[in-house]
Amino acid sequence: MDKVSSDCPYPGCFFCVMKEGNPSKRRASILKFFRELPSQDDDGQVLPISGLWNTAMAHPNDQEFIDLGIFECMAALIWKGLKNRRWLAHDQNIYIPYYAAHIIGSYTMNMEEFADSAVHAGVIPPLVELLSGRLTWVEQRVAVRALGHLATYSSTFPALASHGEILELSIQLAMSSLEIVYSHFYQYVDRRLSYHCDLLTRGMGGVEMESRKAEEWASQLQCWSLQLINCFAFKPEFLQTICKPEFLIKLPGMWGGLVNENSPAGIGLLRTICHHKLGRGPVASCTGIIEALCNIARSSDDWQYMAIDCLLWLLQDPSTCHKVIDKAVPALVDLAEISALGDHKKLGDTIVSVLQECIQSQGNGRNSLSNRTKEQIEELLNSRQRLKWEKSMPKEDLHIKQAAALVVKLEGNSLFSSGNISGAASKYSEALALCPMRSKKERVVLYSNRAQCYLLLQQPLFAISDATRALCLHNPLNRHAKSLWRRAQAYDMLGLAKESLLDAILFINECSQSNDPDLSLRQNKVPDYAERLVKKQMRAAWLFREAAIKHGGVHCEGDAGDMYGRETDDSEWETASESDIGNDGRDEMGDDDDDDSEWKNEDERKDKYDKPSIKDIKHGYNVQLAEDEP
Repeated sequence: MDKVSSDCPYPGCFFCVMKEGNPSKRRASILKFFRELPSQDDDGQVLPISGLWNTAMAHPNDQEFIDLGIFECMAALIWKGLKNRRWLAHDQNIYIPYYAAHIIGSYTMNMEEFADSAVHAGVIPPLVELLSGRLTWVEQRVAVRALGHLATYSSTFPALASHGEILELSIQLAMSSLEIVYSHFYQYVDRRLSYHCDLLTRGMGGVEMESRKAEEWASQLQCWSLQLINCFAFKPEFLQTICKPEFLIKLPGMWGGLVNENSPAGIGLLRTICHHKLGRGPVASCTGIIEALCNIARSSDDWQYMAIDCLLWLLQDPSTCHKVIDKAVPALVDLAEISALGDHKKLGDTIVSVLQECIQSQGNGRNSLSNRTKEQIEELLNSRQRLKWEKSMPKEDLHIKQAAALVVKLEGNSLFSSGNISGAASKYSEALALCPMRSKKERVVLYSNRAQCYLLLQQPLFAISDATRALCLHNPLNRHAKSLWRRAQAYDMLGLAKESLLDAILFINECSQSNDPDLSLRQNKVPDYAERLVKKQMRAAWLFREAAIKHGGVHCEGDAGDMYGRETDDSEWETASESDIGNDGRDEMGDDDDDDSEWKNEDERKDKYDKPSIKDIKHGYNVQLAEDEP
């Protein structure tokens, strides 16, 4: 390439080419640069490639480089790195395959016509080689990202699907990605490849920053693999390959972690699988998956509706209903008070309708229900009938019922204060039977109070059920702080770390916004009991936990406790009712107006709250803890 600037000592310098004022000369020079770069062995090639990487991220919809052959150039550079290890080890060429695959992924992210150009340029075969692990996990990450983008378009998916190994490689990568990153990078600081560290931190951080970014990238590697598999799952012909028991059983546990909370991850793929009849059979046959779906359906995270969809589809399918109904019904009954969840309008009505069909199908001999399952559905249907009756009752009669419920509730509060927890729970049940169905605020309090009793009675399943019902009745949905905290404790009793962690973080966030003096954070300080539970569950739900146990638990800086706070003696950890009973137990049960008393009307309530993302909550939690950290 001809020298463009007399001031530049490098003939054909890409940056000088970009400064060319004549458009036609500039295009001709860029075209020549892309054609000649793969065959050159000069030092400093990584500089223009990194410049192209920045450009691709900043302007992924700009067509200029697409027309001039950037995809052909990047594919050739990846092949060169795979075939010529001497060149790859020279200078800083080790970075080039990573940048090249990243550039392909960025330019195919939004524009289908760019993806068509990429496929015609032959990018798929070299990307598949990177996906197979020919280099390292860092290149696997950007390869699966690029292939995932190509798989989303109807015009390019067939070319991708013609490479049969892509699906199998993606499944294996989704299952092994966390272990790969842990054992090949995270575990031993002194064995980390320097270019991996540079790519992770851009030279701006030390060992701790490398470790945190490695966790984030490991999560992305897994979630992007799942996204690629999800594209195949929409096609029935690939479901047999995807629906292997050893893979399906792991999907609910693939959740992205707090570092990648925007990905639907495993539950998103399960929803796609359950949408097709061929996928529902294998899912229904895995008992562990149904239990996990019930836990996710009850959760307050952004993907709750996906688990509910899965359960409803499994119940509506005659071939799977009998396999899942006894496990699915308790969760769905708890959720039947949900009015709307995201785009799902009248979701509670849909749940009731599906469960009613299950009862009717049993009458026709198509399903066999256990007595307990049948009782739970009938109780739900009776409550809906009760709601209809109450609509026709005089207001005076409803006020009498509400007053009677209040009297019984106060009796329950008195029993609770005296230590008769079982008696208090019975009184709250009695109050719920009296309290009008439309008195949602009062029913939230009663369910939440009874959940507290079940916690103290060491009955976590009942506590989860009642706390979930309170959260479904509450407006805004899933935002009742005390119920979140009680369910977090119940999940902790059952060893469900992820579910407990999410509820505990949401509880802290609600406290930070509450006007209730019992809940508001004093001087922006997180209550000790909540901080301890969050730290405990962050250790237990740590993405690398299984890999660390498998590989001897050797961490880059001590143990997981160093990253998420030192392990505390479990005997020192108390429930909120033990360590702060005045705030979380006694006061609520002694005052019917402590819940949501600040809300004058529903409009004010809706205006004040916007549903936060887990990312916002996590950020707020870190800010609040910062003052207490050394």
